[in-house]
Amino acid sequence: MNKEMQYQVECLASDLTEMLMSEYNWDMLKALDVLYGSETFAKVNAPECGLYYQGAVYVFSFLKNEIETGKIG
Repeated sequence: MNKEMQYQVECLASDLTEMLMSEYNWDMLKALDVLYGSETFAKVNAPECGLYYQGAVYVFSFLKNEIETGKIG
């Protein structure tokens, strides 16, 4: 992972954490735990998926779906 991608992933993780806290009324630890353990975040870290380059709202839709249905999809 190059520095640009790492920076984008970190920014996205920060935004997604805030969105999880707001949407589900979770504290930061719970939000980070769910985010880092998700299949969605695994795909964000996979350069070939290109998901790291997308906006937080778009990625959050996948994450929310995964949380609520158990599927990323």
